[in-house]
Amino acid sequence: MPKETFHYSNDDITVVWKPHVCQHSTLCWKGLIQVFNPQKKPWVNIDAADSERIIEQVKICPSGALSYFMNRDKPGE
Repeated sequence: MPKETFHYSNDDITVVWKPHVCQHSTLCWKGLIQVFNPQKKPWVNIDAADSERIIEQVKICPSGALSYFMNRDKPGE
């Protein structure tokens, strides 16, 4: 059975979340609660901060459960 992966996009970036990889370090939401809020559904609000700030926060994810890509660099486009 394939593991679930979620994508959250704005005009610039797509944040990829792999819940099966997440170690629940809480760094994402403690650093940027307006975007990463585990109390809300969906828990990622990609429009709540600018793309650069979201990228900074995603980069500190220790498990790699959060990653991103620039939409202009999406494979196949």
